Amino acid sequence: MSQTDLIEVRPTLSESLRDIVETHRVDAALDWLGDRAPHVIADQLARMDAVSAGVAFRLLPKDKALAVFEELEPIDQQQILEGLRDQTFRDLVEGMAPDDRARMLHEAPAKVAKKVLAGLSPRERRMTAALLGYPEGSVGLYMTPEVVALPRNLTVADALLTVRAKGGNAETVYTLPVVDAGRRLIGVVELRELVLSTPETGVSELVVTAPAFARATDSAERAARLMRETNDLNLPVVDSEDRLVGLLTIDDAVEVIEAADSEDVAKQAGSAPWAGHYMAAGVFQLARYRALWLLLLLLAATLTVSVTDFFQGTLEQAAHLALFIPLLIGAGGNAGAQAATACVRAVAVGEVRGSDLFRVIWRECRVGLVLGAMLASAGVLIGALFVGPRIAVVVGITLVLICGWAATIGGTMPLLAKKFRIDPAVVSAPMVTTLVDATGLIIYFTTAKIVLGI
Repeated sequence: MSQTDLIEVRPTLSESLRDIVETHRVDAALDWLGDRAPHVIADQLARMDAVSAGVAFRLLPKDKALAVFEELEPIDQQQILEGLRDQTFRDLVEGMAPDDRARMLHEAPAKVAKKVLAGLSPRERRMTAALLGYPEGSVGLYMTPEVVALPRNLTVADALLTVRAKGGNAETVYTLPVVDAGRRLIGVVELRELVLSTPETGVSELVVTAPAFARATDSAERAARLMRETNDLNLPVVDSEDRLVGLLTIDDAVEVIEAADSEDVAKQAGSAPWAGHYMAAGVFQLARYRALWLLLLLLAATLTVSVTDFFQGTLEQAAHLALFIPLLIGAGGNAGAQAATACVRAVAVGEVRGSDLFRVIWRECRVGLVLGAMLASAGVLIGALFVGPRIAVVVGITLVLICGWAATIGGTMPLLAKKFRIDPAVVSAPMVTTLVDATGLIIYFTTAKIVLGI
């Protein structure tokens, strides 16, 4: 499809960009693109196939194209770049912020990365290459190296002159790091303080010493969550010798947290995380990401079959016990999944640490027992109506024990995973549910043998 294939028909309010491009309407596409903000256009491009997205992107004016491009995820950026001519390609990546460019190249094939680096100006190439040297997932890959740093001995008047002289090349000037002669971080000063202070005031009088900061090799997620805790718009990033190397800005921090949360949600749901827009992912692509986990959970579920087979004799003597198996393992699995989800979230945001393990065990055990007691009151009534009081008592006792056990397991496993350097989200709700199903049946049949004397 080429731009000249599009015909002229005005877009309707409800039409998507994909619908317009696929029906070959150039004026309608130009109207649609002209009226929308960059983040809205980026969302539409991410939903489209490579050919249609490339056609739409080439209709954008140069300045807006760059703004839209920086709103895209790295995998979508690579898709757009593959369809661009060399000069347009070079202009686009040259205008990107160095941190955005480094993240894209970090995930791009080696051939694409080499082509991009070769086409950059020397200054942009040096900054990008420096960022690419940091480990995957580190804050060094997300920070901007284009920072206006102020020497501590400046006056406010001189500091503002420095901001005006260098601020055009910086991604942000709202937070201004203050450094010594060796570029070691001393503190930060906000642009607001400079603007509101008298010209002869010294920067040293306004600087906030001992600010929150991160090292370039630290986890980007940890640095982003630190910004949320401190309410900072920008976080200074230093090297191993405390020299300033960049700033983590609030927009990049939000992207880091969003990506981390998306990955955790996928893992908690028993799926591998994927890159790119959900609506652009193919059926087989999504199935591939989910298949491995489902296979592992299927194999783990054989424990439930083995437990049922082991207690076959108990079931033969009290066949009515089988009626309540779905109810009990469902309640236990749900209680465990709730506890696991809450604990994974608490670990992710730093509310719970490894040292809290025994406190979490005691807390979740009590929560589970309370929940079990609440459910048992309904379970006993249901059991009495269907099969009589003796089995109803078994169901009630089992609900209390299963919920207490399930909540304890669900709350404990993420912390144990963290202790052994495993992503707590990997200990997903489906995995906890599968484990609780098997152990819950053991609790159920053992309780039945004791109460019923069989």
